Amino acid sequence: MSEQQTGDLRRVRLDKLNELINAGRNPYKETKYEVTSSTQHIKDNYEDMEGKTVSIAGRIMSKRGQGKVGFYDIQDHSGKIQMFAKKDVIGEEEYKWLKTYDIGDIVGVAGEVFKTQTGEISVKAAEVKLLSKSLQTLPEKFHGLKDTDLRYRQRYVDLIVNPEIKDVFIMRNKIIRGIREYLDGEGYLEVDTPILSPIAGGANARPFITHHNTLDIDMYMRIANELFLKRLVVGGLGNGVYEMGKMFRNEGMDANHNPEYTAMEVYKPYADFNDMMTLTENIVAYVAKKARGTTKIEFQGKVIDFTPPWKRVKMQDMVKEVTGIDFDLINTDEEAIEIAKKKGLEIKPLMTRGHVISEMFEEFCEEYLEQPTFVTHHPVEISPLAKRNAEDPRFTDRFEAFANTWEIANAFSELNDPIDQRGRFEEQLRQKEAGDDEAHMMDNDFINAIEVGLPPTGGLGIGVDRVIMLITDQPTIRDIILFPTMKPVD
Repeated sequence: MSEQQTGDLRRVRLDKLNELINAGRNPYKETKYEVTSSTQHIKDNYEDMEGKTVSIAGRIMSKRGQGKVGFYDIQDHSGKIQMFAKKDVIGEEEYKWLKTYDIGDIVGVAGEVFKTQTGEISVKAAEVKLLSKSLQTLPEKFHGLKDTDLRYRQRYVDLIVNPEIKDVFIMRNKIIRGIREYLDGEGYLEVDTPILSPIAGGANARPFITHHNTLDIDMYMRIANELFLKRLVVGGLGNGVYEMGKMFRNEGMDANHNPEYTAMEVYKPYADFNDMMTLTENIVAYVAKKARGTTKIEFQGKVIDFTPPWKRVKMQDMVKEVTGIDFDLINTDEEAIEIAKKKGLEIKPLMTRGHVISEMFEEFCEEYLEQPTFVTHHPVEISPLAKRNAEDPRFTDRFEAFANTWEIANAFSELNDPIDQRGRFEEQLRQKEAGDDEAHMMDNDFINAIEVGLPPTGGLGIGVDRVIMLITDQPTIRDIILFPTMKPVD
């Protein structure tokens, strides 16, 4: 439909609105409508509802009929039901106005539940009240629009004309509630931590920067809540704490990345990364079963089995398995960098053996991780907050969980040695000075906190949005975020 046509139709609807107002029937003055039942409840309980008077409210989605009888599909939050309207029942005056109502208008309907001659469950209207006039024309087939971004830009229209989309977000709600239910049931305490902070910490990522006028300082929107949560473990708040909420990273956008996304982080004293593996697989299995009734989830034509236990593999071992390169035989940074060059990897400033192992894994191994897998023992250079492995201190007691080749969780035995932590932060500063804008900032107060004493602690972060994508079978992150980040239309 052209802009000209859209504008013409809007003017027609404005004229109708003015007629209503001039007749003393301004629909926007309505403040309330007493709803006694939903459309789906009536359908699901027809035997009990037949012959009873109900009042429903919703949007007109179709209209047909002529003369003294009209049929209207009314859509509320739960579904659709047919309204049957007769001139001699609702009165000549009201019927005249009803005929002028448009698709998209919101009405309240009071009447008797019955079945038509064709067997369709309907409401026989005794009263119809216009509650809001729609001035915009709904598309007949929203998915058929050439500009698919319009679905995300105008989610309110998407939800109206594609009501099945609601099921995705209802399932999203079930998953998020399920995560909370599981953690609450295990005795974890839910807390709130700052979204704005003078230091962007807890992850290697590029932050969003803003300015606080009163304090006259730059502040960062959080890229992770890890360092605040570990401060609470230091303080002895609860037998484990967690927070689920928005994180913000000023990075690229694609099917798996949105600058604003939902994550959950949890920290438990006197636990380690092995405990976090068990917690991860149990949480995901629990919410999959809660949302879909099974731990075997079909995603884009393939089955992903979240039933615990999940496979476990060391990063270095997987690199050897896939590429044939055994880093046990490569002990210097120079040797590793030569291998990287031969494999066509980008050589970055201050690159080490550990960086090469990580880059080799990302480039050659992740594509094989379709079924849930814990990849463990990350190099210390890429794990500034993780405890060193006791057997080989070049690596850490860390894992990333993968499914469908995506990272869905990250966890480790938390570094609680303040001397080592300061040294890692200083190395991150050198990386930042060398051009890595995702390197970790120095956080002296956090170091002070763990100097007070952080007990042995297991920490876990789950990418909630990616888990939701998998469980709801949605191919892009935009499909599971109600209002994804979009570039403004000119």
